[in-house]
Amino acid sequence: MTSQQTPLSLALSKRKSDERATPISAFRMARSWWLEGRRLNLSQLAEELGIGRATLMRWVGNKDLLMGEILWSLYKRIYDEAIARAEQTPNLTGIDYLTQIYEDINVALINARPMYDFLQAEPQWGLQLLTARASGLQERLISTWQQMFEKAIAAGEIKPEMDAQSLALYIVRIGESAIYCDLICGRKPEPGPATTAFRLLVNGHQR
Repeated sequence: MTSQQTPLSLALSKRKSDERATPISAFRMARSWWLEGRRLNLSQLAEELGIGRATLMRWVGNKDLLMGEILWSLYKRIYDEAIARAEQTPNLTGIDYLTQIYEDINVALINARPMYDFLQAEPQWGLQLLTARASGLQERLISTWQQMFEKAIAAGEIKPEMDAQSLALYIVRIGESAIYCDLICGRKPEPGPATTAFRLLVNGHQR
């Protein structure tokens, strides 16, 4: 008597060569490797996916851009969770609302083990990806904060002494200096000074 076959059993019994890789599956596998602390090797990734390296490169652009997407996925999750906590905090508005989000994000990044392991294993590349334009990550962070500042300025909740884009650039750079440099050097970053600088820059003349 043959056992009953289900769609799941059929899928699990497929040979890897029968499975169709996609750009999303490439990203998910690369992200899984990174979360496990494995180095990102595009040749190995292409082999594991059963595709040519040229196909993988066409999908992801290059190693920096792929890693940028992985880092952004981590940041975006942390950012969304920080927003949710701030929204659930009673009577939290204006500069206090923004400051809590900023500090929560920095604390979460400091405690993110994959980020720590990555910067310990590949400090030069990691710092380049996190603080330069090669991966597109910094531009996304600046754009995210710029939109938040523009909304708060339009609502009259903050009155900074610089425009939203410049403000976003500086608070992102402050966060980079406060977190990544210490992580690379093996020191425990202190988010407090970055939080104070954030409040001073964003608050402007408003008391």
